[in-house]
Amino acid sequence: METKTVMFSALFLVWLTLVNGSPASLKERRLTKATNVSWSSYNFKTILVWGPKPVNYTYTVEFSRVGKDKQRNPHCIRSTETECDLTNELDLKGVYTADILSESSHGTSDYVDPPFARSKTFCPYNDTLIGRPAFKFENESKKIVLTISDPITALHKDGRSLNIRDVFKKNLKYQIEYNKAGSTGKKSLIVDESKAEFNNLDEGQSYCFRVAAYIPSRKGDKRLGKWSLPKCSPQKYISVFEEYGLAVIGGAALIILALLIAVIVLIVVCCKRARRKTISKETIV
Repeated sequence: METKTVMFSALFLVWLTLVNGSPASLKERRLTKATNVSWSSYNFKTILVWGPKPVNYTYTVEFSRVGKDKQRNPHCIRSTETECDLTNELDLKGVYTADILSESSHGTSDYVDPPFARSKTFCPYNDTLIGRPAFKFENESKKIVLTISDPITALHKDGRSLNIRDVFKKNLKYQIEYNKAGSTGKKSLIVDESKAEFNNLDEGQSYCFRVAAYIPSRKGDKRLGKWSLPKCSPQKYISVFEEYGLAVIGGAALIILALLIAVIVLIVVCCKRARRKTISKETIV
């Protein structure tokens, strides 16, 4: 009886294998749909990312400009990676979506339309995050001149790297926040160029600055890039003559001299009176 049961079980497993395939093939047919599809873009370096890491299957990326045909990056076809660099595939002002297709790792699949996940729309010109700009300043008496370095992008033209001024042109501005060193009160200024002058500042006082790219054509919080690290101007030592001037110092010196003379005269007068009183007493005696 036991032998018949074992034979029946074995025949049943063989039948299942012939009809549905091996357990390994069954596992491969279960293709996992991509999740958490998002665009990561910094200074126009644009990468599409998603998850999870595939097991016994692959991913293919299809992207398209809205209203245009789908395209594929050859490095992102039947790949086991969970990211795809599309920096050089996108037009700056184009609006794109991307599909992440889950496909069999052997190039065959029972799916006529493989499962896929779609990204949100993305436009490099409007959505890439602008990085921190660097800047330097020069102290000139009561004026500080700020010179800002436009951040370099991942884009190239005619054999050179483009900076954000090359891309945004007149649409690029800079927002500057500044305050006296040690003070919490901040002032803000938006400038059109990569240079800014601050006049009528307290002479010799240290001022702290931070700078961020500002793109007025963008919406919401995407108008502002990342803030630079704060940097403070050196506090200049001011001599007494520079701070108060010769006229004030001369006047103060004359007043002190007059007071000193008055004190001396007063002491001399008091001494003479005291001496006269002493002489008078001696004469009487």
